[in-house]
Amino acid sequence: MQSIELGKTGEKLSEIGLGTWMLSSNEQMEIEALRTGFDSGINFVDTAEMYGTEPIVGKAVAGREGLFVATKVSPTHFRYDDVIRACDSSLRRLGIKAIDLYQLHWPNKNVPIEETMRAMEKLVEDGKIRHIGVSNFSAGELQEAQAALKKNEVVSDQVEYSIVVREVERDLLAYCKKQRVSIIAYSPLVHGRLFDSKYAPLAALLSKIGRRYGKTAAQVAINWLICKSNVIPIPKASSKDHVKELVGSTGWRLKSHDLSELDSFLSSYRRRPLSRFVKPALNSHPAVTRVLTWLGSLHAKK
Repeated sequence: MQSIELGKTGEKLSEIGLGTWMLSSNEQMEIEALRTGFDSGINFVDTAEMYGTEPIVGKAVAGREGLFVATKVSPTHFRYDDVIRACDSSLRRLGIKAIDLYQLHWPNKNVPIEETMRAMEKLVEDGKIRHIGVSNFSAGELQEAQAALKKNEVVSDQVEYSIVVREVERDLLAYCKKQRVSIIAYSPLVHGRLFDSKYAPLAALLSKIGRRYGKTAAQVAINWLICKSNVIPIPKASSKDHVKELVGSTGWRLKSHDLSELDSFLSSYRRRPLSRFVKPALNSHPAVTRVLTWLGSLHAKK
C-alpha cells in the first residue's frame, strides 16, 4: 500500500486509516475487521476516549508492531491535570506505552488553549505521546493551537471531509497544505449515507466512473479524497468485508478528466459538517461533552 507523510514528521502512514467511531456492539467482529485492515497494509488506526472503542483497538493492535495509533482527549478534560489523567487512562485502555498521535477532540473555549497545550507538551516530554494533533478545529483555531505550543507543532487536523461535505475547502485545506499539517478526513462516506436516495445522481456518477477502473462507487469516493494532497481518509472499520472494499480504494488514482467530471458535478451537493452543529453545543453547554464522555466510558467497560 502507498504511504503518505504525516505533516512534517517523517512518519509514513498508509494512505487510508481505520476509523472506529460508532462501531457495532459485536466486539469480536470489530477486532477482526481492524486486523483484516492491518493484514492488508493499513498501519493507521484512530479512536477517542469519547468513542468508547479504545479497548477494542487495544485488543486489535496487541502483539503487532509498526502500527500508528491515534486517539483523542475529550474537551471536558482540557485542564492541565485532566489532560495528563486522560492520557494515562487512554494508554491503559489501549495497552500501549505511547500514543503516536494525541488529538484535542473539539475546541473548548472555556479552557485557555495555552493550558491545554502545556499539558500536551508535558506528555511529549514524558514520552507518553509522540505527536500532537487537533480535531474539528477551524483554520483560525488551528493557528491559535499552533501558537500555544513552545517546542512542538500541531501535525494534523481531523475534520469531516467527503465528496459531499467539503467545508474544509473554504480555507482549512489550503492553509494546512501550506503549513504541511495533515488533514485526517473522518466520515469519508458521509456517515454511511452517501448512497441514500437524496444522493442517487451522485452515486450513479460514482458507479459510472468506477466501472472504468473496476471499482465500486465507495472506492471512487474515497479515492477522490486520496487524490487531494495532504489528506488521509479514515473510513470506519465496520466488518471484514467492508475493510476489504476500503483497501480497494488505495494503490491507484483517478485520472484528471474523471476528477474534473466529479468536481463539476459536485456544485449541487454540499452538506454541512457535523461540527457546524456540535461545536456550538459543546462550547455553550459543557455538560454535553461530559455526557458524551461518560457514555463512551460505559461502552468501554462492556
